[in-house]
Amino acid sequence: MGVFRNSPREAPRRKRSSSTTLQHLFNLESNKGSSNNTTDCCNGPVTNKQTDEEIMSLVCHCTTTIFTFVDDDLESPSAQEAKRVKLLQLLSIIKSLKRELPDHVVTSLVAMISANLFRPLPPTCNNNVRQPAPAEESEELASSLSPLWSHLQPIYDILLRLLIIVDPKSHHCRLIIDQQFLLSLLDLFQSEDPRERESLKNVYHKIYSKFTFYRAFMRKSMNDVLLHYAFEAEKNSGIGELLEIWGSIINGFTVPLKEEHKLFLMRVLIPLHKTKGMMVYHRQLAYCVSQFVQKEPMLGGLVVRGILRYWPITNCHKQILLISELEELVENISSDHYRRLALPLCTQITRCLNSWNSQIRNLQVAERALYLWNNEMFVKMATSAIEEVFPVVVEGMEKNMKWHWSSSVKQLTENVKKMLEEMDPTLYDKCLQEIGHKDFVARQEETKRKARWERVELQAAMNTNNHHQHHQAILQPQTPPPTPPRRLPQYIVVSH
Repeated sequence: MGVFRNSPREAPRRKRSSSTTLQHLFNLESNKGSSNNTTDCCNGPVTNKQTDEEIMSLVCHCTTTIFTFVDDDLESPSAQEAKRVKLLQLLSIIKSLKRELPDHVVTSLVAMISANLFRPLPPTCNNNVRQPAPAEESEELASSLSPLWSHLQPIYDILLRLLIIVDPKSHHCRLIIDQQFLLSLLDLFQSEDPRERESLKNVYHKIYSKFTFYRAFMRKSMNDVLLHYAFEAEKNSGIGELLEIWGSIINGFTVPLKEEHKLFLMRVLIPLHKTKGMMVYHRQLAYCVSQFVQKEPMLGGLVVRGILRYWPITNCHKQILLISELEELVENISSDHYRRLALPLCTQITRCLNSWNSQIRNLQVAERALYLWNNEMFVKMATSAIEEVFPVVVEGMEKNMKWHWSSSVKQLTENVKKMLEEMDPTLYDKCLQEIGHKDFVARQEETKRKARWERVELQAAMNTNNHHQHHQAILQPQTPPPTPPRRLPQYIVVSH
C-alpha cells in the first residue's frame, strides 16, 4: 500500500480522476438546473406539461382523500400512509421546480391546501392561565400533539414553497390568496399543537413580507385577535406566535413612529399585561414593548405607567416577570421621564420587597425587588427625585428589617439600607425621624381609638341595660286602679 501511495505515477492519475469527477458534478448540476426547459439526449424530451400533469394527479388525490384520524374503523392506516407518501412526492416535485407554475396548477394546489388545513378545531382548554411545571410540561405537550401532523407537515411545507415561487404581483395570485384565505390561516393559530403554530408563524410571516399590499389588513386582523383575547375571551394558544410575528414587524418600523403604531402599543400591547395567561407569552410581549421604547425612548413613561396600572396583586410569578421587564425598560427610557416615574415605580417596588407571606413565591418577589437596587440606571432614576422617594423606600426597608421572616431577605435589605445611608446620610436620618414621629402619632391615634371604642361599648352596655329594664316593665301585668265607692243620690225632702 505504501509503494502505490508514494508512487509518482499515481499522483497525476488521482488528480485527473478528481478533476473528471468535479467536471461530472458540474455537468449534473447544470443538467438539473435546466431539466425543466431543455431536452435530455439520453432520456428524451422532458416537458413541463408532464410535470404539471403529475402534480395535478397528486393534488387531485390529496384533495379528495381527507382523513380525520379520529375513527380507526372508518379510516384505513394503509390509506393514511399512502396519502402521506403522495404528499411527500408532491413536496419533492415542487421543491425541485425552477420555474413558475401555471395558473390552473396553482389554483388546484391552493384548493388542496385549503381543503386539508381549514378544518374545525377541537375545543381548546384554557391552557394559558399558568405556565406548566417541567414535570407537567411533557405530559401537556404529548396530549396537545395532533395525530394529523403527519399529513399537515408536508402541506405546510408545500404552502411555504409555493409562496416562494409564485409572483405576488400577478392578478391570479391575488384571487386565490385573498383576505378570506388569510383570515382562515389566522383562525388556525388556536390549534393546541405547537408544531402547527410554528409552521403557521413561518407561513404568515412569509405572506406579510412578500405580499406587501396585504400588510395593513394583516396587522388589523392580528390586532383584532389580540384585543379579543385581552378583553373578551382569554382562550387562544397562538398569542405567543402572533407576538413573535409582531416583534419582527416592529423591528422594521421607521422612526419617527406612526400614530397607528403608537396606538397599537397603548391599546393592545400594554393591556396584554393584565391577562391571566401572560406568563406563557411574556417573553415575546416584553420584546415587542422594548422595541418600541428603543425606537422612541419618550414612550417609556407611557409603558411604565401602563404596566403599573395592570400590576397583579396575588400572582407572584407575574410580579417577578414584570419587575424584570421594568428593569429593562428603565435602561432604555429617556432620562427626562426619570423624575416623574421615580415615585410611582419605587413605591411599587417597595410594596414588592415588603412581601411577608411565608410562601416561596413571595420570598422570590421580595428578593427580586431588592436585587433591582443593583441596577445603576434604576438607582439613578431614584436619585433624580430623592426627596420624594426616600421616605417611601426607607420606611419599607425599616419594616423589612423589623418584621420580615426570611434571613436572606433581611441580609439583602441590610445591604440596600447601607447603600441608601451612604447616598444621603442627612436625608436618611431625617426620614428615620419622620418615621419615628409617624409611629408616635399612630400610637396616639390607636390609644384614642381604643378609648373611643371603650366609651362606645360602655354606652352600648348602658343602653342595653335600660332597654332590658324597660322591656321587663312592659311585660309585668299592671293591677287596675281601685274603683271609687258608688255614691247614692241624695234626695231633698220637702215638708208640707
